[in-house]
Amino acid sequence: MPEFDSLLKEIDEKKARIDRARPLPKIILDKLTEYLDIEWTYNSNAIEGNTMTRQETMLILKEGLTISGKSMREHLEVTNHKNAIDCLDELLRKVEPITQEDIKKIHYLVLEGINNKYAGRYRDVEVYISGSDHKLPQPEKLTDLMFEFSRWLVDRQENKDLHAVRFAAQAHFKLVDIHPFIDGNGRTARLLMNFILMKYGYPIAVFECETEKRKAYYSALDRGHKGNLAPFEIMVARYVNETADKYVGSIPK
Repeated sequence: MPEFDSLLKEIDEKKARIDRARPLPKIILDKLTEYLDIEWTYNSNAIEGNTMTRQETMLILKEGLTISGKSMREHLEVTNHKNAIDCLDELLRKVEPITQEDIKKIHYLVLEGINNKYAGRYRDVEVYISGSDHKLPQPEKLTDLMFEFSRWLVDRQENKDLHAVRFAAQAHFKLVDIHPFIDGNGRTARLLMNFILMKYGYPIAVFECETEKRKAYYSALDRGHKGNLAPFEIMVARYVNETADKYVGSIPK
C-alpha cells in the first residue's frame, strides 16, 4: 500500500518533530488536550446517533451544564466518554501490555449508568449491525474469541512487529469484528485504538461524524469484514496525520 506507507513516513516525521519539541508549554498542551477531548467525545458519540452538538458537548464537559430537550442517556454518553478518556491516562501508567481486562474497564465506563447490567460484560445475546450483512459471533464463542484477541494484543506489544498506527487500526477492527458487547462496541473500539496510539506516543485519530465521513467509516469497516482492511488502515493513518498537524502547529516558533 504505497499511500499507507507514505502516510506512515509522514506521521513518523511529524512525531519526531513533536518529540524534539517536548515538553510543550503546559498552557498549549492543556488547550490542545481539551480541544481533542471534546472533538473525540462529540464525534465518537455522534457516529453512534447521539444528537448533542459540538457546542453542547463542550458545555457539558467544561461547564457541567444540562442541555434542555436532551435525554439523560445522551448526557451520560458525553460524561461517560470523557471518564473513559481520563481512565486511559491512568492506564498509560501501567507497564504491562494492554489486555481484555483493560477493554472491559473502558467499556464499563462507556455504559455506566446507561446499562449497568452489561457494562464491562460480554453479551449473552445475539446482536446485529444495522446496515451491514456481517454476521457477528454467537455469544458462546465470545470468551474464546476475546482470549485470542487479548493474546494477539499482548503478542503485538511484546514482539513490536507492527507499526503503532497499523496496530491501532487492526485492534479497532478486530474488536468491532468480534462485537463482544451488547452496546458501546464502536466507542470502545475507538477508545482502544487511541489508547494504543497514546501508549506509543502517537497523536490520536478522531473519526469525523459528518454524514459522508460517517458513511466512509462504516464502508471501510464493512470492506474489512469482507477481507480488505487496507481502506480502513489508510483512513486511520489519515486521521492520525491530521492530529499530528495540530500538534506541529502548536509548537512554539
